[in-house]
Amino acid sequence: MGTDLEALSFEPLTPVSYLDRAAAAHGDRIAVVDGGQRWTYAELHHRCRRLAGALAPVAGGRPVAVLAPNTHVLLEANFGVPWAGVPLVAVNTRLSAGEVAYILEHSQAAVLVHDPAFDALVSHVLSRMATPPQVVRAGEQYEELLAAAAPFALTPSDERALLSINYTSGTTGRPKGVMYHHRGAYLQALAMVAHTGLSPSAVHLWTLPMFHCNGWCFPWAVTAAGATHVCLPKVEPAQVWRLIREEGVTHLNGAPTVLSMIAYAPEAAPLSGPPVRVATGGAPPSPAILRRMGDLGFDVTHLYGLTETFGPVMICDWRPEWNSLDAHEQARLKARQGVGNMISCRARVVAADGTDVPADGTTIGEIALRGNNVMLGYLNDPEATAAAVPDGWFRTGDLGVLHPDGYVELRDRSKDVIISGGENIASVEVEQAIFEHPAVLEVAVVAAPDEKWGEVPVAYVTVHEGASVTEGQIIDHVKGRLARFKAPKRVVFGELPKTSTGKIQKYVLRETARATPA
Repeated sequence: MGTDLEALSFEPLTPVSYLDRAAAAHGDRIAVVDGGQRWTYAELHHRCRRLAGALAPVAGGRPVAVLAPNTHVLLEANFGVPWAGVPLVAVNTRLSAGEVAYILEHSQAAVLVHDPAFDALVSHVLSRMATPPQVVRAGEQYEELLAAAAPFALTPSDERALLSINYTSGTTGRPKGVMYHHRGAYLQALAMVAHTGLSPSAVHLWTLPMFHCNGWCFPWAVTAAGATHVCLPKVEPAQVWRLIREEGVTHLNGAPTVLSMIAYAPEAAPLSGPPVRVATGGAPPSPAILRRMGDLGFDVTHLYGLTETFGPVMICDWRPEWNSLDAHEQARLKARQGVGNMISCRARVVAADGTDVPADGTTIGEIALRGNNVMLGYLNDPEATAAAVPDGWFRTGDLGVLHPDGYVELRDRSKDVIISGGENIASVEVEQAIFEHPAVLEVAVVAAPDEKWGEVPVAYVTVHEGASVTEGQIIDHVKGRLARFKAPKRVVFGELPKTSTGKIQKYVLRETARATPA
């Protein structure tokens, strides 16, 4: 019996369709926990469609920006804004008024939805803009808007249509608007479901900012699985531990610095029951923090990605044959960046001429990526887009090696390599050596100018509460593990500057180091 192919209907891939499925299959189950508020998937579906109905007429085809912490408002925007037929711009909550104004103007956002916590900031932002967007304040105004709106949902006709715009950190100039497409987010969310083991019984705690790479696509991934979102506006270790225990949290994500906050909090104690699955990225985790998290009952998987890759593009897939290795060797393997995730092409490590470096675990090259989870490009910046993808492979700016087993290991950002007396020193290698000292909580190593050697490593260290260690002890500790020339020439103790996602701001430390030569 023949099939009329023309009669078949193919729907474009879009991540917002996961909420349709969740409402149909899990409508009566809890979708969102936000403080004392709870909504089922049927209720979340209805709210998001009403949000789309409210936004579509006023957006007029232009983006909608949201300035909010990890609350139900930003979660709903990940569905309601695309259903309104316009891109979502989730704004970093730690930016200045000038930076937020730039993003709103560059993206041409028609509407700004904001949390009441940012009333003063929004006032400053609007005063800087010649043509400010229409403003919606979360809370009473937001709820009235939803109540008055008719449900609406616009499905994209092209799955590579613009879904969202995520702005880079802008540490070397103005931030760039990274353009995500529906297809990439749909597939990335599906990959995250598979790689992190999400299911209808999962409870996901929002310790990663939803504004960061659309929360690594987890607003859609958790929903695709029919799991529960537990919102957390601010990462406070005591709250994290309370929610883990009271809400039965099974999954969370965060940078290594966030894991340190959790692992060394006064409330930290070994968990009973199955391990809590953790995805970490943003910087190479040290074997020390991986061991500590394992001792507490967390199963940590290392992911690697960038804003330009919808978040995680590589994953350190755990091989069962590694289970027989000792804890130290397991932690070392877990710290690697891994292999391409299930929707990516293989990750390459390339030389300056674009050819692959040998898979020997020692030859350093630049990590190059391509696949379904690579951006459309930078908004209104074709030159930067062309420079980032010179031959169809996105250049990350990260340096690494390819091991014989096919796993990539990051060695440094290209700008973080320290060249001392003609010798290359990977700051990551020095950091991990320092991390092995029991007094060290956090560390970052950067270059400082030096008259004799050109530049030398300087370590910025935060110690555990109640711990004590001297500069000389740290230096001797490194010399006992690495070549002596790799040891820091100076150690500075204190709190480290961080981004809103918990990544250490090395560019701030580099500027400090340049101002105070070793």
